[in-house]
Parts: sequence; C-alpha cells; structure tokens
Amino acid sequence: MKQSKLELLVGIFVVLGLAAIAYLTIKLGAGALVGGDTYEIEARFTNAGGLNSGSTVVVAGVTVGRVEGIRVDPVDFSAIATLRVMAGLKLPTDTMASIKTTGLIGDKYVLLSPGADETYLATGERITMTESSVDLESLIGKMAFGSVEKESPEEKPIP
Repeated sequence: MKQSKLELLVGIFVVLGLAAIAYLTIKLGAGALVGGDTYEIEARFTNAGGLNSGSTVVVAGVTVGRVEGIRVDPVDFSAIATLRVMAGLKLPTDTMASIKTTGLIGDKYVLLSPGADETYLATGERITMTESSVDLESLIGKMAFGSVEKESPEEKPIP
C-alpha cells in the first residue's frame, strides 16, 4: 500500500513537471515572457538580411521586445519590421533602429537608440531613422576582389 502511494506521488510530480515545461515552451515560443504588456511599432530598413521573426529588440544591452514580423513595402520595396516592445518603455520619436549581429556571424537583433525628443512613439508608428544590416559576404567580396585591378596584355602601354 505504501509503495503504490509513493508511485502515485512521483507520477503526479512528473506530470506537473511536464506541464510546467510545456507551458514555458509555449510562452517562450510566442515571446510572451518578454514583459507582459506590450505595444507595436515599425521600422523601415533598406536591407533586413538575416533578421527573423522572433529576433530580440534591445535598448542599452537589455532585451525589451521581439520582432513580430518582416514584410516588404510594395511602394518602395523596403523591409518593414514590426517590433513588439514593453509598454513601460516610452521611446522618443527620434529613436534610431539598427540591425546588429551578436558576434561575427551570430544572430541578428534590432538595437534601439533612443533620442532626446519630447514626444513619444505611439502604437503603430514607424521609426524613420534606421541603419540596415551589414552584408558580410559582399563586404568580404569587395575587400578581396574590389581592389584587384585587371590588366589585359592588349591594354599595356608599349614602351
């Protein structure tokens, strides 16, 4: 009798542990543990290469939100990133958004640099001052091949 009671308690403990893990997995996957109450803002980038839905939004090294989605503006073909940030964070209208990389080839995230304006971004407003992602491949290509001058034998001056 005592053995079956112990097995029942262990079983209940295991089921509660699995339920807690499932709950946290769902909450983290949806980005709901970022800070509870949030609001959406947008940022326009000319190149959002490497930035994905679920990437973090950072202010002064502190995670304050997540990237909800990225779409292409059909008018000027720029990338519009929808950012969900904590409601307690009041960002000035002259805030700058930059796409940065963790490490040399790590994940991309959005760095927000608040300005000094007296008015604040409201829900749905767009950050206009942005700095796009650096395309590492083209940068390396320019360094490796951009400075090499090709000279054919026909173009050489005759002495």
